[in-house]
Amino acid sequence: MFHQKILIEGKEKKAFLTTYILDNYDEFSKNRIRPIVVICPGGGYAMTSDREAEAVAIRMNNFGYHAAVLKYSVAPSRYPESLIQLAKSLKLLRESAVEWNIDSQKIIIAGFSAGGHLAASLGVSWHNEAIYRPYGLSSHQIQPNGLLLSYPVISSKTYGHKDSFLNLLGENYEAEHHLHSLEDLVTGHTPKSFIWHTDEDDLVVAENSLNFVLNLRKAKVPVEFHLFTQGGHGLSLANYETNIGGYGIVEGAAVWPELFRTWVENNL
Repeated sequence: MFHQKILIEGKEKKAFLTTYILDNYDEFSKNRIRPIVVICPGGGYAMTSDREAEAVAIRMNNFGYHAAVLKYSVAPSRYPESLIQLAKSLKLLRESAVEWNIDSQKIIIAGFSAGGHLAASLGVSWHNEAIYRPYGLSSHQIQPNGLLLSYPVISSKTYGHKDSFLNLLGENYEAEHHLHSLEDLVTGHTPKSFIWHTDEDDLVVAENSLNFVLNLRKAKVPVEFHLFTQGGHGLSLANYETNIGGYGIVEGAAVWPELFRTWVENNL
């Protein structure tokens, strides 16, 4: 495994991309290229949760996928710092595709909670070169091929998680928060998506995902959505590996990684 912590320069701050790149072997996988899942942990744009980082990457490795975890800049860093860091991470991975045996047409961004907002932000804007050109980025370098959104922060409206947007925008919150309600920014350019949420999540309510899914359907973007009955916010893998003192073990929701794997194999 190629395991490396790579510095990603942002506009003002620095981020780190930790790679979990599987090896190829002459005996059985000499020429294999694999999907890669780029993981953006949650944390309300105030921190990045370790529960939604390496454990998820290892699960993706178990499926035969490469993985990488982006520890992006959070408050007091403001928009678009973390978004540019994510875009630069995709550029790096796409440029390294041959060397690292990455399938450059199967680069998936996975986001949890506020990390889901970050992932989906790139998903709805990668084609808008006015945002990225000042940073030396072009759309073909940073295009995600799929989104994996786990109980994502999406809306800055009625159902929004206000603290995430306060951390993202700071003093610009009142003037700009409506510009970052991602359900309104879905177009036909938005990648195919796999999304899951829980009905009992009372911190980032399921309407965030539901409204995003409805607009994906309107834009004719293929989407698979699962709303699990039980489980609060921040489940990660929903199993013993990522529990906190017993919280977060939800058998019904713990099937999501296998469902995601099936989706990748059938849709990307």
